Amino acid sequence: MRNYAKTGGKVGKPGYRTPASFRAKVLAVVSKIPKGKTLTYKEVAVRAGSPAAYRSVGNVLNKNYDPKIPCHRVVRSDGKIGGYNRGSEVKIKILKKEGAIK
Repeated sequence: MRNYAKTGGKVGKPGYRTPASFRAKVLAVVSKIPKGKTLTYKEVAVRAGSPAAYRSVGNVLNKNYDPKIPCHRVVRSDGKIGGYNRGSEVKIKILKKEGAIK
């Protein structure tokens, strides 16, 4: 039986890891979002070439700690703020400062 420990799964059960190419596409899309604007997770997924992978977009952004990538500019489709790896309160504060939300 194949050992899937490298992907975080248990022996016999494959773990899931977001492909590096998709991660790079997501970060490229997000890095182009201008100050004061937002995109939804679904819009980022579409622009990255995988329309159904909006949850994976959230996973990629949650693991990103590069301050050059404006992850805070990605929000939920239902109008809510969504998660942020530095805390939702920080995300709201930054978006208000940039003028993206009131």
